Amino acid sequence: MEILEESIRDNIQENITYFNNILNQKNNFDIVFRQLKIGGKKVGLFFVDGFLQDDIMQKLIQFFYSIREEDMPKTPEDMAWEYIPYGEVSLGSQWKDILYQLLSGISVMFVEGYDKCIFIDCRTYPARNVNEPEKDKVLRGSKDGFVETLVFNTALIRRRIRTPEFIVKMKNVGRSSKTDIAICYMENRVDRKLLDKIEKRLDEIQVDALTLNQESLIECLYPYSWYNPFPKFKYSERPDTAAAQILEGNIVILVDNSPSCIILPDSVFDIMEEADDFYFPPITGTYLRMCRYMIGIVTLIWTPLFLLFVHHPDWLPSVFEFTVIKDDVNIPVIFQFLLLEIAIDGLKLAAVNTPSMLSTPLSIVAALALGEYSVNSGWFNEECVLYMAFVAVANYTQQNYELGYALKFLRIILLILTGIFDIYGFLVGIVLILVMLVSNKTISGKGYFYPLIPFNFKALIGRMKRKRIGYEIHQE
Repeated sequence: MEILEESIRDNIQENITYFNNILNQKNNFDIVFRQLKIGGKKVGLFFVDGFLQDDIMQKLIQFFYSIREEDMPKTPEDMAWEYIPYGEVSLGSQWKDILYQLLSGISVMFVEGYDKCIFIDCRTYPARNVNEPEKDKVLRGSKDGFVETLVFNTALIRRRIRTPEFIVKMKNVGRSSKTDIAICYMENRVDRKLLDKIEKRLDEIQVDALTLNQESLIECLYPYSWYNPFPKFKYSERPDTAAAQILEGNIVILVDNSPSCIILPDSVFDIMEEADDFYFPPITGTYLRMCRYMIGIVTLIWTPLFLLFVHHPDWLPSVFEFTVIKDDVNIPVIFQFLLLEIAIDGLKLAAVNTPSMLSTPLSIVAALALGEYSVNSGWFNEECVLYMAFVAVANYTQQNYELGYALKFLRIILLILTGIFDIYGFLVGIVLILVMLVSNKTISGKGYFYPLIPFNFKALIGRMKRKRIGYEIHQE
């Protein structure tokens, strides 16, 4: 049923009847309607079962019943601000606002003779504990993580940033879902042009629902080319990481029902940065960061480079002659690598869908079957299995899942080009990868490979080396 009226009336029975029709309350078992009498006036109370804190509402109703008829306030403002012993109380008169507030979990109260509706925010959402996230763990540091409830996530950040310059701006997206989105930033440090661009794009989004939460929002915010696999956004499930990024002047976007945040803007160096870099002394953090960069490069070129040396064993230095394939090659090396790439993804999918009680025995069976037996049967050579195993494990040095798959896709392209065109295909593949990185743009318009391209020596050193944060704060 369409909401035709602009605002509610002072006739409570008309309001209740009209609202019941809008909600289709008879067919929705979880939308509860209670008719009360407070201070000699009829009251209609609506709330969503499961979103209500029963003990608070029970105390409020007990207090309402104690109001005498001669003490009943004449205006909704007096009722809301002086007679309701609860903190989060507001008023509304537009039907669209009333409907949105109710379906968000806020209790809605119509009072006879009032031309405004009273909102009582005593809602609660089903939520899990703020435990450390599985994917984004650290050896040291806090062990809390984001959950699916937006207000909990904003509280976790607010706990770390206690200044009025920290802003949390709320918006909602989707005609049907009305998904809540929080934009978090520092008022005195944020890039205003980027902030205005993001807010404008959020206001212009015309979708029915954000069915896939963050991914749906990102595809609406930045519809980048499908053929470019590099991620444009950084995700984090850690509130300490989000708070640190906000303090650096970046923007953090939180989406309701999603246990992670989106951090903007992002270059490839931002995406590869991890919280562990800052929970250790500067020299240790710098070492971990450099290891991550070098391993990322190695995972990209390792198997194509080995394939190149298989085609030209005379190019291999004598000190590395032990790496050449010594057994018979029944299947061309390039097909072995491609089959192993697919097999590794198959094992990942199987691990995700395997019950936890069976994961250990099945992983042992898979390791034996795809490891030793596949080599003994002649399907794969030992060297190919070894190097692909290294690449598969090394991919997990990157916390960002999308970046790991971007490197995987580029590695497969580089393998195919090397297998077909030999050294020329390898060189062309490297050039294509560099062009893809250099031509890539972030949502702010800056280069994806900045500060390497365009080159900024001071900024590049800052990316390579972990800063002494405490010293810099003291100096400021």
